[in-house]
Amino acid sequence: MASEQAVFVVKLTKSYGKIRALRELSFKIEKGEIYGLIGPNGAGKTTTLRILATLIRPDSGEARVFGYDVVKNAHRVRAIISYLPEEAGAYRNLSGLEYLKFMASFYATDESNLQEMVEEGISISGLEGRIRDKVKTYSQGMKRRLALARTLMVQPKLAILDEPTSGLDVIHAHHVRSVIRRYVEDRGLTVLLSSHNMLEVETLCDRVGLLHKGNLVEEGPPEEIKRKHRAANLEEVFVEVTAIA
Repeated sequence: MASEQAVFVVKLTKSYGKIRALRELSFKIEKGEIYGLIGPNGAGKTTTLRILATLIRPDSGEARVFGYDVVKNAHRVRAIISYLPEEAGAYRNLSGLEYLKFMASFYATDESNLQEMVEEGISISGLEGRIRDKVKTYSQGMKRRLALARTLMVQPKLAILDEPTSGLDVIHAHHVRSVIRRYVEDRGLTVLLSSHNMLEVETLCDRVGLLHKGNLVEEGPPEEIKRKHRAANLEEVFVEVTAIA
């Protein structure tokens, strides 16, 4: 039976040729938590997300999502997660509405359930006035909101979000963060996200893990980490820790 611990990672390693992306990485995420992975480019953040999304396999170590091993039980993991990559795309020649219907069809149990998902997706995206226009006419920010809508409307147990507000202006980024928080509080969603936006991480995440050179070098609630390093914000912690690690 699946555990209620959302994510359990122990001594995860991954190399690309001579480059070691992850070095015995370990961390855990509790159900209903928003956990943020931060770190410099090349720290191993996206590799970690992709392993948990069952897109690549680790070289060694263990990773479980709600008790299911991401390698041995990949099909079960895929049924309960939804993954938003940093460069998520959509079918250019479909309308936003057609795209949401197409993606919902892979998860819906019946026509009524499909319609509920699509309506939820439209609401999340905030694209009501443009939802029947073709995706190729959308701005980058609109495409990002559509991709996030696709990710959340299927109501996964775990949402894996890589740079969820990438390309969004302040107003729409605030809307996206509000939607994520609402899903966590009202529907019990668990979120693992990676972001270079330290303000976003600081205001949204319950706990943060700072990756550097494939290692977890700092972890805890944002306020606790700031107190520990006597920093005004997470950005200062980021700079300090990665400089000495």
